[in-house]
Amino acid sequence: MNTQDTRTRRNVTVLVMAQAILGSQMPMIFTIGGLAGQSLASNICFATLPISLIVLGSMLTATPISWFMQRYGRRAGFILGTLGGAIGGIVGAIGLYLASFPIFLIGSLFTGIYMSAQGFYRFAAADTASETFRPKAISYVLAGGLVSAIVGPQLVKFTADAYVIPFLGTYMAVVGVNLVGSLLFLMLDIPKPPIAAHDAPKGRTRWELITTPRIAVAVICAMVSYAMMNLVMTSTPLAVVGCGFDKSDAADVVTGHVLAMFVPSFFTGHLINRFGVERILAIGLVILGAAGVVALNGVELENFFIALVLLGIGWNFGFIGATTMLSGAHAPEERGRMQGMNDLLVFGGVTIASLASGGLMNCSGGTAQEGWTAVNLAMAPALVLAGGALIWLWLQPKGQRAA
Repeated sequence: MNTQDTRTRRNVTVLVMAQAILGSQMPMIFTIGGLAGQSLASNICFATLPISLIVLGSMLTATPISWFMQRYGRRAGFILGTLGGAIGGIVGAIGLYLASFPIFLIGSLFTGIYMSAQGFYRFAAADTASETFRPKAISYVLAGGLVSAIVGPQLVKFTADAYVIPFLGTYMAVVGVNLVGSLLFLMLDIPKPPIAAHDAPKGRTRWELITTPRIAVAVICAMVSYAMMNLVMTSTPLAVVGCGFDKSDAADVVTGHVLAMFVPSFFTGHLINRFGVERILAIGLVILGAAGVVALNGVELENFFIALVLLGIGWNFGFIGATTMLSGAHAPEERGRMQGMNDLLVFGGVTIASLASGGLMNCSGGTAQEGWTAVNLAMAPALVLAGGALIWLWLQPKGQRAA
């Protein structure tokens, strides 16, 4: 093992722990956010608006946080993210206590700061990694979500009804998770990027970066993988409960889904090294399509479980593949510019998907089953777009495709 990857393994360990502990707040909030929104909103079409506001907050802060990390380092940026998560938990709890939907939504916006910072864990893993170890480092960090997939929904079960006001205890637990998890970043060892001299290479402009074929396809595939996963996952608790099952069933389905998102991370990096990132990306898109097919074939509990497991695996292959492709397609001096723009676009797509999710689920039919059908049918156009982009990249001249 070379010295470079010795440091990387230490950083990966810290980031895996952060993903496990701090990351548990995301399945917690995604499990109950729509249900809490449904109890507070005057119009059930806006039930998933709290989740949409989290993603919107993530989208709006992606570029500023990327700049902040480029200027002050990863550690400072990640601690800033936990501060946003803690404030989001406090404001969300106040909104529940006062039965105020607007205040609850403000809390969701602050939670988006944490979600945005968490999105950079994967890039931080690649910062000090060798080219060979890079896809494995990214995979291992995302694998930390395996613990959060178990811890988060179980915390929901213990805290959702801990107080007279439903879900208040869950949001208080989110505050504690952020305060404890922030201490992990004191052990992170990623050097601050040097301040560029006036005559240092500036790299490509944002337009030049996004019009590079390999970067454009990586961004499109990341957008589609994440947005379609969010589209379906956001509506899942509403669909499960709406089809006659209870909240604990919804939490179990979300647990299965999040496990499927992160368990493959133990070998996704190896598969990318063996078969190539383009093939793994294509397989991910096919699996996402298969998830929709299973969901459209029934609303029994096993249909929900199988569909959401496939959704998680498809996201894993698609998102890790896209991240790996992007990480190798830009220079160090372009890192802050490109990564911030990537997450702005990715979470912009996720914001649209989460906003559409509630409307499709609650307002596109008379029953929960009809809404669930509309949600899953909506995946098709986006998957065709990503698949077409990947085929287009394959058709490019070899030198341009690999640039």
